[in-house]
Amino acid sequence: MAKVSISLDAELVVEVMVLAGIGSPQDAVEAVVRDYIARGHRTEARAEHRDGVRREDGIAPLEPPQG
Repeated sequence: MAKVSISLDAELVVEVMVLAGIGSPQDAVEAVVRDYIARGHRTEARAEHRDGVRREDGIAPLEPPQG
């Protein structure tokens, strides 16, 4: 996998390390990014499931007003 180097504020990274309980700055930031992506996928899956249930129940999803 390709690697990317970025610069972050040291205080931000230290806070991530403390909150994640991870001693390596690289590993801590990577864990946070991976968790963020996983949450996005879970949210998408729940939204798709809810849309499917609404359609099966005969309830159409709300659409914004036209005009």
